[in-house]
Order: sequence, then structure tokens, then C-alpha cells
Amino acid sequence: MTQKQTASTAMTALEKRSISGLSLIFALRMLGLFMILPVFSISAQQYSGSTPMLIGLAIGAYGLTQALLQIPFGMLSDRFGRKRIITIGLILFATGSVIAALAESIEMVIVGRLVQGSGAIAAAVMALTADLTRDEQRTKAMASIGISIGMSFSIALATGAALEHWIGLSGIFWATALMALLGLAVLHFWVPSPHRLVSHRDIEPVPRQFTKVLGNPQIMRLVLSIMVLHLLLTTSFFALPLALQNVAGLAKSQHALAYLPVLLLAFITMVPFIIIAEKKRKMKPIFLGAIAVLGLAELGWALLPGSLGAILLCLWLFFTAFNILEASLPSMMSKLSPLENKGTAMGIYSTAQFIGAFIGGALGGVLYTQFGLQGIFLGSSVLILIWLALVFPMQAPKHYSNRIIHMTSAALADIDGFVSQLNAVKGVKETIVVPEERVAYVKFSPDETNLSDLEAFAFQN
Repeated sequence: MTQKQTASTAMTALEKRSISGLSLIFALRMLGLFMILPVFSISAQQYSGSTPMLIGLAIGAYGLTQALLQIPFGMLSDRFGRKRIITIGLILFATGSVIAALAESIEMVIVGRLVQGSGAIAAAVMALTADLTRDEQRTKAMASIGISIGMSFSIALATGAALEHWIGLSGIFWATALMALLGLAVLHFWVPSPHRLVSHRDIEPVPRQFTKVLGNPQIMRLVLSIMVLHLLLTTSFFALPLALQNVAGLAKSQHALAYLPVLLLAFITMVPFIIIAEKKRKMKPIFLGAIAVLGLAELGWALLPGSLGAILLCLWLFFTAFNILEASLPSMMSKLSPLENKGTAMGIYSTAQFIGAFIGGALGGVLYTQFGLQGIFLGSSVLILIWLALVFPMQAPKHYSNRIIHMTSAALADIDGFVSQLNAVKGVKETIVVPEERVAYVKFSPDETNLSDLEAFAFQN
């Protein structure tokens, strides 16, 4: 490998600074959204007008506005600048947090959560990440952000109950507003500004491709999967705090002590299955198995609701399966999506995730009103059975990797010839060229392709 190649594989100081700042912004926002999850269904009784249905809506309300606005916010960032749109989003998030902190009625909490979700900055942050990192570092950058999201989610669940005990729900919302302001400071004083805005085909949606993506059954099975997964998350966490306190007899102040070790154990348990899925090419069996384990957890909660040990055992099963699916679904999307539609597919996928969170909160309230805690868990079990039946026929994802290759002026002058040469490399499955980005996106099989053959194209400059 040449000195130029070696240098390109290491992140620059500017890239490390960009990724650390944007990962922190994502983490702060996720903490703010999810810290109420492990306690809200218990503590929301303090608000006037509270009913199970309205409490469920408050839990999932952020997902509705997030789903509606994240793709438009991403497109607006192409036109008006990433930092400007992210700033607006963080201000909206802080505003929603203040509304919820000051709320005395459950209806105003719902308004606050809707405004929180309207700060839909995910697509704009991803685009800014791509602007500030070289193409060959993009996978590492996105992985770092993904890790920050996963860690913040776990921290939120583990600390939310403790924080509520110390400062109350309104205190959590005030803390969330402060975290949004901290995110603004990180954005403007730590994250660099990009020299130019570029549309990135691999991460940004293209509206004219929506119909084609929505008509792809393989992609839509995965879209359905992320929607149901987050539906189950919010539905289950409507019920679990109530089950721990009212059925198993665990005081609300002790819930954090129950969640933390279970979350840590679930993370450790997840790792070997992810390795087997990727390294041993067993992605579909692991995927289907994780869905089945979710069903076992929900069924266990339904049939053994009075035992604290059983609840925590099923919580471990739930989070092990949840973590496996949360980590593997984006990888499966990347492998199954045609290169040309990858950004659009990921945009629809992310939107479905937030729709699921909204539906799950509302569904939890409805099921609890009509059938109680057992009805929530049994209803979730039935939904998982339907989900498993719908995804069972899907193709097993083939193990593909993606690479972005910069093109010289000579290559751009003969795009057809350049694509023909790339497609002639053994193991290359698909190539698309985006002249305005001066890059070619290549999907290839790492089991068949000699990477040095691609390096010849990647470093011909």
C-alpha cells in the first residue's frame, strides 16, 4: 500500500473533531427523548386530564412530527445550509422541552412532545457528517454516530428512573432543554463548518425514487421491521414500569437498579450474534431468531407478570433481541438496497422507525384501557407472530460492501468506459456514477473481490 493510501485510511484531526461533535449532538438529543420512557406511564398521573390513551400519546408523540419532518429538514439543509437547519431543529427541541416542563395538563405535555419531535435534525446531521468527512471515512463516521445513539439510549433507560426520583418529570424536561442548548454550543463552537454543500446519494433521499423504493418488497419488509420494532419498544415501555411497580412490587425509585445490569448483560449477549451474522453469513437466521425471541419475551411478560425475576429475565431477552435487530437492520438495508436508491431507502426506513414509535405509544394506551397489562403483552405477541410470517419469505441478504471512488477528469470524460472497467473487476455487482459529486458508488462482494483491484481506481489521482 502506498503512503497516499495509508494516509487516506486514517482520520484527520478535523474529521475526529467533526464526528465527536455530531455524535454528541445526536446523543444529547436521544437522551432527552428517551429519559422519560422508563417512568412516564407511572408518573404521568400527576397531570390533569391524564388517561392511559393520552399518556400513550405523550410517550410516542415525538415520533409523529419526527417522521413527518425529517426528510423535509434534510432537503432544506441542502438549500439553506446544514448548521442553520440543525440550529432551528435544536431550538424547536428545546422549546418543546420547556413546554413539557411547564405543563400542568397531559394535553400540554403532548404538545411539548410534538414540538420536540419537530426538531427533526437526523437527516441534516448525517448530511453534515458526510460533508465534513472524506468518502472513505464515511462508514467509520456513521458507525460512531450509531454507537453514540445506542449508548445514549441505554443511559437514558438506566438513568431516567433515578432522575425522575430526584427532580421529577418536569426536571427531566428542563434537563432536556439544557441538553438541547448544549447541543447548540457544540454545533457552533466545536463542529467545523463545511466548505461546500454536496448532496450525497448514499445517505440522502431523492423524492422521485420514492415510488420505486416503496414498490420493492425486499426493502419494505425491512421498513416494516424497523417500524414494528420501535412500536414494540414504546408499547412495552408503556407497560413495563407499571408491571414492575404495581405487579412485581418494585418501587419506582429502584427501577434504574433493575434496568442497568439487564441492559449491560443484553449488550454483552448481543455481540456474538452480530459477529455470527456478519462473519458467518448467517444474517437471515439471526434476524428471524431475534424476532422470535422478542415474541418469547412478550409472551413471558403476559404469562408471568407477577414475578420480578421473570420480568427481568424477559427484559434481558427483549433487549438482547432488540439490540441485535437495531444493529443488523441498517446493515441489511445497505446490502439489499440498489445503490441508486440507497439514500432514499434509508430515508423511508428512518421515517418508519419514528412512525412505529408514535403508533406504539398510542396502541399501548388503547390496549391498556381495554385489556390491561396482559392485553398489551399478548397483543404485542400476536403482532410479532404476524411480523415473523411477513418477513419469513425474504431473501437472505448477500454479503456486499460499498465503496466510494473519486473520479478524475479523464474518467468523467468517459463515464461509460470507466463503469465498464469497474464492472469488469471480479466481484463487483453494481456501479453508479454521480458526475456532480465526481464519484462512483460501487457495490462488491468482499469474498470475491481483490481489494487491490479497486484500490487502483480509488487512488488513481
